[in-house]
Amino acid sequence: MDVDHSKAPADRRDCSLKPLDLKAIPEKIVDGRPTWSGRLEFILASVGYAVGLGNVWRFPYLCYSSGGGAFMIPYLTMVLLCGIPLLFMEFAIGQYTRLGPVHALAKICPLFKGVGLATVVISFVFTTYYNVLMSWSLYYFFNSFEATLPWKSCNNTWNVVENCSRGFVDSDAYLQSASQQFFDHRLLEKTAGIEESGGIRWELFGYLIFAWVIVYLCIFKGVKSTGKVVYFTAIFPYFVLFALLINNLQLPGAKKGILYFVTPVWSKLFTVKVWVNAAAQVFNSIGIAFGSQISLASYNKFNNNILRDTLIVSLTNSFTSILAGFVIFSAVGYMAHIYNLPVDNIATDGPGLVFVVYPEILSTMPVSQLWAPLFFFMLLCLGLDSQFATVEVAVAFVKDEYGPRILRYIKREELITLAVCLLSFLLGIPHITKGGVYVFQLMDHYTAVVSLVFLAFFEVLAVCWIFGVSRISIMIKKMLGKAPNLYFRMCWMVLCPILMLVILISSIAQYTPVHYGKYSYPAWSEWVGWAVSLVSIVWIPLGAIQEICKNKGSFRQRLKTAITPTVDLGAEYPSSEKQNLDLQMSETLLSSVA
Repeated sequence: MDVDHSKAPADRRDCSLKPLDLKAIPEKIVDGRPTWSGRLEFILASVGYAVGLGNVWRFPYLCYSSGGGAFMIPYLTMVLLCGIPLLFMEFAIGQYTRLGPVHALAKICPLFKGVGLATVVISFVFTTYYNVLMSWSLYYFFNSFEATLPWKSCNNTWNVVENCSRGFVDSDAYLQSASQQFFDHRLLEKTAGIEESGGIRWELFGYLIFAWVIVYLCIFKGVKSTGKVVYFTAIFPYFVLFALLINNLQLPGAKKGILYFVTPVWSKLFTVKVWVNAAAQVFNSIGIAFGSQISLASYNKFNNNILRDTLIVSLTNSFTSILAGFVIFSAVGYMAHIYNLPVDNIATDGPGLVFVVYPEILSTMPVSQLWAPLFFFMLLCLGLDSQFATVEVAVAFVKDEYGPRILRYIKREELITLAVCLLSFLLGIPHITKGGVYVFQLMDHYTAVVSLVFLAFFEVLAVCWIFGVSRISIMIKKMLGKAPNLYFRMCWMVLCPILMLVILISSIAQYTPVHYGKYSYPAWSEWVGWAVSLVSIVWIPLGAIQEICKNKGSFRQRLKTAITPTVDLGAEYPSSEKQNLDLQMSETLLSSVA
């Protein structure tokens, strides 16, 4: 949907920064937009969004496979050079404009207004399949209350007895662990490939409904309800992680697993891929370019200290990743000790770590009936926080764009949230068929890997280079009372755009087709995957073309208008200085085009 600029300032071609015409925005958004009840609610919501399942299943294995303790050097470097500055930038955009990502980015850089819409699309696609993980967590959670954990033995109706093993075996062996067979044959009832849907898994269908009911009940009142829920969902996982760590450290072999996790392999520091992986992990974990952080910050009070919040969210996210690494690898070392196997044979990443490897570990622990429900309830909390924020992106867009018109007919904002949740649920049904895991892997690969990198690059380009560091500094100075220091300005001006370009090029160069285990997808599914990617990416060029075509004058004048922001920067600068700033930045960009 094109963003309506028909009520923007009449003459934008003089390149001065005009005040935002408040009549162009519904009054509810300018004066009546709800705010968080307290600053802690915003921090917990942002931490809950950033700290998700990826911290548990991706970071530990990535650290281990990318140099162990040596990986901390590129990882923490990227947190300082990329993660913290970009999160600060997104918080500033959301808090200053008090708009969702579509309208905020359209006013920051009209030429790349499609970036904002792309963030909504990618977040919405993400919500359709991410809640499937919540249905899996619920399934494991309720099965954890049985007298004997069902993934512990090979004496069940779903087991293929001739190749089932209690515990892990050598990676070259034909046998499968009991937990792997529970995941494949009981939870998923997995078919041979994406070509065979196999019909709906009705149990998972019910759990998916349950997961969406939970999400809706937590967010239907907006920040009023979400702000209360995150006090539990964002904090509870830390109690479980620390409890698991204390328990695991007392198990035999735990030290061996931790050493595998932290032992530095210094030679890996000279590998470009390790640095790119570190940047990508920081970027994906914090959630830049999904629009969620902009949306969450838009409910802040205007003078909220977002610099403090940025540091808290970023450092908490990194701390949680490292903590999860110790929890996971202490348990993996324990399993390697029990079955006399190398840690390499057990360590893995992705859903297999938390739905196959860790359930097997839990089944061998003392008091397994206590640890198993706690672990899967922790996964549920981690996932729900991330789901809250991504659903909120789509809800905020609908309210900002169509709210007054819709509310004339339905009267209640809660019904908008219900409609978004219901549509996401319906689009998620293919993922809970018997062949749904292949659909899930396809969507995740082309949404969370391919699309996001392109989207993130254009967001950084639009904000850091076209909108400009000077304007970002003005916004922050008006909110916090002082401009950002040289560290942030240098990161925005030079380091972040260059790092994003390197990640983009590296992602293209290292692209590999999607696969699930040893299963290779057919060619037609690859085309489907690329179509999923284009659903979000295509709005960037379409938005740019529409913006240029609707402006008047020569191509140069149209382009100059398209790169002139309409956001009101207030009276921080005299009007003549603001005009000179506009002209200087516009001329620099246009000269490079010419």
